[in-house]
Amino acid sequence: MVPSNGNSSVFTRRRWNQSAAAACLAGLGFAGHARGLQAASTSGNRKAQIAITLDLEMSRNFPRREDLHWDYEKGNLNDATKKYAVDAGQRVKARGGRIHYFCVGRVLEQPDVTWLKQIADEGHPIGNHTYDHVNVLAQKPSDLQFRFQRSPWLIEGRSPADVIQENIRITTLALKQRIGIDNRGFRAPGGFNTGLNDREDLQQILLDLGFKWVSSVYPAHANTGPQEQPSEVVCNSIVAAQAKSQPFVYPTGLIEIPMSPISDIGAFRTGQWKLEWFLEAVRRAVVWTIENEATFDFLAHPSCLGVVDPELKTIDMICDLVKAAGESAEIVDLDQIASATAPA
Repeated sequence: MVPSNGNSSVFTRRRWNQSAAAACLAGLGFAGHARGLQAASTSGNRKAQIAITLDLEMSRNFPRREDLHWDYEKGNLNDATKKYAVDAGQRVKARGGRIHYFCVGRVLEQPDVTWLKQIADEGHPIGNHTYDHVNVLAQKPSDLQFRFQRSPWLIEGRSPADVIQENIRITTLALKQRIGIDNRGFRAPGGFNTGLNDREDLQQILLDLGFKWVSSVYPAHANTGPQEQPSEVVCNSIVAAQAKSQPFVYPTGLIEIPMSPISDIGAFRTGQWKLEWFLEAVRRAVVWTIENEATFDFLAHPSCLGVVDPELKTIDMICDLVKAAGESAEIVDLDQIASATAPA
């Protein structure tokens, strides 16, 4: 039994309040998308869905604060990052679940990708994270990625939209040709407060490339100054953001599966938190999700989480919370969440 933030310590079976969720989305500029939320409520899902997702890319400021070169080498995964990705998958599989990974396409250029093939062979889905970790909302070439700022000739004469579409397409091709798998979903690098709202062009690009769902929303929430312990205001803001992290359907029919705050990058790069502070924030968010029969999409990066949490305490804690909830929660991948959010 795990105490919640200001609520009963016993996991309850309250129905997810659709009108409240729709109001939260409207406040973020998602007015009119209640159709997607209502579709999710009719799926028959009566338990919380908890997903653990890992983005396979290198992260600036890790393992050392002064490490900045990864901005130009997002797919050049080091051995420690690859090992953590494999270990995490095995840990969650042993607990009866799966991790949903998202791979930057340049990872497939490395000489040895047997570790990634191992992850796929063990049943974990691997999704598309673009080839160069590009900003899919970029309106000008300089905003696409640091690599193209340094080497603009790589995209000379091409529009940002063309670069983005090609970056997604060739990642699908690389996953198929190098390790023999079809990619499973798309995650937008960075994440955005309003996702792909008002960007039907991007929604249509993804649909045309065969994607049924996207993970692009990362709701705004309070954070701390560097090395400051999160206050109750910050923790409550993170918990409140979970209501803004629920799946919905865009008018085009593309399903959105938001990322749930707080990410490891938000905590350990921006806030420079201690691990115990992160564990508490994630615990509160997961407990809220279980109590409200909602969805939680834990967002982390082996290149970051492997440095600050080498013993996989965060992943173990999430699995423990789900186990303690019994029939009230389950560990799922994002395909399962998408299926429960299918348009009516």
